[in-house]
Amino acid sequence: MEKTPNTSPAIAVSACLLGRPCRYDGSSKPSDAVMQLGRCYKLVPICPEVTGGLPVPHPPCEIVAGSRPVRVMDANGSDVTQAFHLGASRCLEQLRDADCRVAVLKSKSPSCGSGAVYDGSFTGALVPGWGVAAQLFRDAGITVLDESQVHRLDVSLGPARS
Repeated sequence: MEKTPNTSPAIAVSACLLGRPCRYDGSSKPSDAVMQLGRCYKLVPICPEVTGGLPVPHPPCEIVAGSRPVRVMDANGSDVTQAFHLGASRCLEQLRDADCRVAVLKSKSPSCGSGAVYDGSFTGALVPGWGVAAQLFRDAGITVLDESQVHRLDVSLGPARS
């Protein structure tokens, strides 16, 4: 029996939101709302930090507030900017290969945060901004949403198909 090609639109999703234990501390942040998207969309799991070569677990990382170009440091003071940029670039290739026009990414993350990220002080303080991968995806014309915004998908991608 031949498989029917999946004609559902593809969306990129932070792998941790799908229950994969790839966060800096080895945990995941599964989101039922995000996982339910698999009913109507082809989900393309990504983790820019792992793709960039960071191990799981690794020390927490934050974007240095106000740094231009953007720098990312871990809590031990190591500069991990290169790994973040490498992971973002490689994930962008994945999104292009899968024809993803939308990405649902983990909020506040130095890779995936959209609209607000931790400020680099490792105190839990947030500042307006975008994670390294989220900004690269936006610059490439990909709509970036966080897990609290999945209700916007029909507007961003067109009607969901079942």
